[in-house]
Amino acid sequence: MSKTPNVVIAGGGICGLALALNLHRRGIACRVYERAPEIKPLGVGITLLPHAMRELTALGLRDELVAVGIENRESAFFNRFGQLIYKEPRGRYAGYDVPEIGIHRGRLHVILADAVRSRLGAEAVVTDCECTGVTQNEDGVTVNFRQTTTGQTLDSVHGDIVVACDGVNSAIRKQYYPDDKLAFAGINSWRGVTRHKPILGGRTYMRVGSIRTGKIVIYPIIDNFDDEGNQLINWMADIERDTFVRNDWNQPGKLEDFLPVYQDWKFDWLDVAQMIRDAHQILEYPMVDKDPIETWTFDRVTLAGDAAHPMYPRGSNGAAQSLIDARTLADTLVAHQDMKQALKAYEAVRAKAAAAVVRTNRQSPPDFINTTVERLVGDKPFDKLDDYITQDELRQLSENYKQVAGFTLADVVPARGG
Repeated sequence: MSKTPNVVIAGGGICGLALALNLHRRGIACRVYERAPEIKPLGVGITLLPHAMRELTALGLRDELVAVGIENRESAFFNRFGQLIYKEPRGRYAGYDVPEIGIHRGRLHVILADAVRSRLGAEAVVTDCECTGVTQNEDGVTVNFRQTTTGQTLDSVHGDIVVACDGVNSAIRKQYYPDDKLAFAGINSWRGVTRHKPILGGRTYMRVGSIRTGKIVIYPIIDNFDDEGNQLINWMADIERDTFVRNDWNQPGKLEDFLPVYQDWKFDWLDVAQMIRDAHQILEYPMVDKDPIETWTFDRVTLAGDAAHPMYPRGSNGAAQSLIDARTLADTLVAHQDMKQALKAYEAVRAKAAAAVVRTNRQSPPDFINTTVERLVGDKPFDKLDDYITQDELRQLSENYKQVAGFTLADVVPARGG
């Protein structure tokens, strides 16, 4: 590239911070503008799949993440009667070079922010600064901001290019897609964290039930949480209903809205209802995404992460796709002499691939295994599952999802660049 660009990153979530680290590795100047007044360890859990850990390992963060998270050994699928349907090894236990990690999302966020400030300088992340829109010409892009806490208009910022990492409700995406809307299909979610003794050995990612009759995903995110051998367990309950009343965003959840579905889920390995009742925190969310778009780039402006491809939180893939966006964009900026061509090259690599994951998360996510068995068996306990579907057939369903999402064993080779 004839000129090293100055990149304005709107949004300091996982994608925006990872992009800053990738750009810094390649000698490209940037600054992150984040709407939150400060970056704090908030939220619940997240799973870093092997392709996500590949990207974070390339950024030098692997050991720090392993130290504060929990490495998954296996993924297990159960029906709503607590019967095992299928399980498989995960991460390094499945032959990958990198682990699969369950971690508190807030811890991941802080680790990324600390790394940006340490490597780029304390001024590299500007908080309490919400992007409201952009204007551009041949000289660059002007980004407008307001202070999140007061609503006061702030000084505009000029850059050579702007990357919208401002999430599912991106103001920049809305500027180019004014009729853009969230897609909601009647599935609501409740997420919580509970202090609990290790479940199934304390290294298992569990999917239980189906969205048709109630589903819950369960996995540990902090080990020895209280010096008494308990873990902090992350769980996410998803229920599909005929009503199209949508949950609010990130608001306290009410037990009476969803606990009755799980009231009788008492297995010899877990009392699901009690785990829910014992939660330290419950938040409600709607399960939403947006229809894929082909165009992410508008001259000097491009989209990344949830601003580009918001997807259902199924399959633990949102963060991984955002991290791949960040590395790919940094690579294309290095590879192309013209900045606009670099942004279009990034779009060409990522838009179609991300769209495939969005559609797969809608139609056949990993818990498609659960819904398939429920349909074949008739939503009742089974005596011999092989009479309905074989383990090889279930394994193929799992592999199909990995192939679309890009984390088969053959896919996850070390990330390059920088």
